[in-house]
Parts: sequence; structure tokens; C-alpha cells
Amino acid sequence: MELAERFLLDALAYLECAFGFVAFVLLTLVGSPYGRYASQRSAWRLAAPTAWLVQELPSLVVPLSCASARAAERLRHWPNRVLLAMFLVHYIQRSLIFPFLIRGGKPTPLYSCVIAFIFCTYNGYLQSRYLSEYAVYAVDWVTDPRFLTGFVLWLVGMLINVHSDHILRNLRQPGETGYKIPRGGLFEYVSAANYFGEVVEWCGYGLATWSVQGGAFALFTFCVLFTRAQQHHQWYLEKFEDYPKSRKTLIPFLI
Repeated sequence: MELAERFLLDALAYLECAFGFVAFVLLTLVGSPYGRYASQRSAWRLAAPTAWLVQELPSLVVPLSCASARAAERLRHWPNRVLLAMFLVHYIQRSLIFPFLIRGGKPTPLYSCVIAFIFCTYNGYLQSRYLSEYAVYAVDWVTDPRFLTGFVLWLVGMLINVHSDHILRNLRQPGETGYKIPRGGLFEYVSAANYFGEVVEWCGYGLATWSVQGGAFALFTFCVLFTRAQQHHQWYLEKFEDYPKSRKTLIPFLI
């Protein structure tokens, strides 16, 4: 039974990689239907805070369920605990804090929320079940250069992500409407600094876990967020004549 589930977790990880490539192609062709890009004609829409809370919550609930299970044998070991905590910290912020900080976000189409909910359930199970039951690390893994480098990238990426979201939330003063060019932080270098932070964060997590499961999540994140960043970048260039031409799309000085 354990061997079968271990094989399943590997298969799900490779499938997530495939989903990432498919999402990259589809979103490049049709764009991401959310926020300012979502059709306002959709009859089934959720308020932005509600959508974020609902769609992200499985990435918190599923891992906590796995961690509390009596069979969570590997969580007796500190490397597994720390790695799972890294995953949980992000989704505590994303599902329990971020939604309540949103100011006037545009409604989210129900189907978009449902797709995100399914992915968060899928990935939440994949990451937490692997770390709680099957991932084997040396006792001193937390001092290994791969873990330390990954942890630093994860922490820096999360700080960039949170800070960039703060900049976006405060673009408009109370009572103001319309769009503005983001200024400050890494927005001076890229159009999607918040996405850059999240990509760095999950690449760091993937490195720290040194697993196909963590790597698959990092790859999927890049595939999806790069297409969104392209959409943002093109929108800014078309919307604002004075938009800084030196800004890259997602990665400072590169792309």
C-alpha cells in the first residue's frame, strides 16, 4: 500500500509538470481570466476576498489534516517539519491574511475560483503527504547547502511577494479610482514584482525539499505566473504612454 502511494505521489508530481506546460500554452494563447482581465458578463462571480479565501484554503486545510494523521511518521523528524512549515506559512498568509487586506478587488468568475480550489487541493495533498509520510532526509539536512540556499530563497521570495502586494494595495488613496503605475521595490525593475517574489519563493522551496514534488510545484508556478506577468506587462505598455521601457516582465534585467 505504501509503495503504491509513493508511486502515486511521483506520478502526480510529473502530472503537475505536464499541467504546468499545458497551462503555459493555454494562458499564452487566451490570457488569464481574472481581475481586470475577467469578463464582467459572467453571471457567476465571487467577491475577490471570498474567492481568495475559498480557493486558497485547501492548501492550508489538507496539509494540516495530513500532519495531524496518526500515520504522519516522517513529521517526527525536524527537516520534514521545517519544510512543511514553509509551505504552511505561505498559505496562512495567502488564505487567512491576504484576502482581508484586499481593497476593492474585482469580482472573480466562479469557474476560475473552482479551478484554483481543485489545484490547491491537489497540490496541498501532493506536498504535505510526501513530506509527512515519505520524504527521507538526513538528520543534518537543515545544515545542508541545498536546504540553506533554498530556505533563504523561500524567505526572500515571500518577503518580496508580501511587500509587492503592499505596494499594489496602496497605489490609490481612499476615494480614488483608475489605474496607476506601480512604483518602488522591485516594481522599478519588473512589471510583476509580486509574481517574481512568488516564483523565487517556490523555487527556494523546491530546492530545500530536493524532491520532484517540490520541483514540480516550482515549475508549475513559473509556467502560470510568467504568462500572467506577460499579460500585465503588455497591459501596462498599452495603458500608459510613460510606462518605463526599461522594466522587464518578470525577472529583473533578464525577461
